[in-house]
Amino acid sequence: MELLNTFALVALIVSALAIIVLVLMQHGKGADMGAAFGSGASGSLFGATGSANFLSRATALAAVVFFSMLMLISYLHVAATSKLGVMDTAVENVAPQIPSGAAKDKNSGKVIPE
Repeated sequence: MELLNTFALVALIVSALAIIVLVLMQHGKGADMGAAFGSGASGSLFGATGSANFLSRATALAAVVFFSMLMLISYLHVAATSKLGVMDTAVENVAPQIPSGAAKDKNSGKVIPE
């Protein structure tokens, strides 16, 4: 269980970094910021529209891996600590009972110092 959790955490971090890099490499509609990070060279490697398709599909794949690893980690965490919340254990501390003779005394609890 611990090995699977570690694997999922490593895959989550790698996919998060991949999403960051892939988003920065894509051409934007505005200032073309992707060319500053090397996306201009990949445009000639994959063709004019090939880089956009490849980068968008790779980003989508990284996003699927990211969210699936996130759900796996949350499932493993919940499965490890499956409790019912407040109703998990029965109440064991019972309020102490007042002895039957103590309630008949008229002055018990009514002493006011002067």
